[in-house]
Amino acid sequence: MSVETVTQGLRTRARLLEALVTESDNVARLARRYAETLRGGGALLFAGNGGSAADAQHLATEYVVRFRASRPPFRAIALTTDSSLLTACANDLGFAEIFARQIEALARPGDLVILHSTSGDSLNVCRAAETARARGVAVVGFLGADGGAVRSLLDDAIVVPSHDTATVQEAHLALEHLIVALVEGELGS
Repeated sequence: MSVETVTQGLRTRARLLEALVTESDNVARLARRYAETLRGGGALLFAGNGGSAADAQHLATEYVVRFRASRPPFRAIALTTDSSLLTACANDLGFAEIFARQIEALARPGDLVILHSTSGDSLNVCRAAETARARGVAVVGFLGADGGAVRSLLDDAIVVPSHDTATVQEAHLALEHLIVALVEGELGS
């Protein structure tokens, strides 16, 4: 466990975040989209697999409870949290349908589905995007690598140009925290 390894890891992450400065317009645009959704009475529906599932839960909590400011709750839900629903759907309909089925049941036009995927190739994430679009629900994504198969199914996306899962997830969370702060500043009281 060398200090040099730690230093290199921090520099790699810092370079990636610095490169994402070019995404500032896109981040601001997504923040406006989130705020417009919430202002219009819509809900934010977050989904992802593995660490991205944990991010979905984390982010929904930031909107419902609070981020930095005391304020009324915002409508947000993580589609990753109901173990009975997820396992029943995976068993009865297949794992590819775990988010799509919830979108069918819960999402309405005026809502916003937000997908997190480090590869962009997970079938359940692709099915979620297809289902949202078929229902007239806007869908955006935070992706890694080249955006994968889901990229072409989204209304908007930010792609973190890395194949390292952990680094992509760290960048997604940093970007999403910026968006929460912007939304809270816009709609907070």
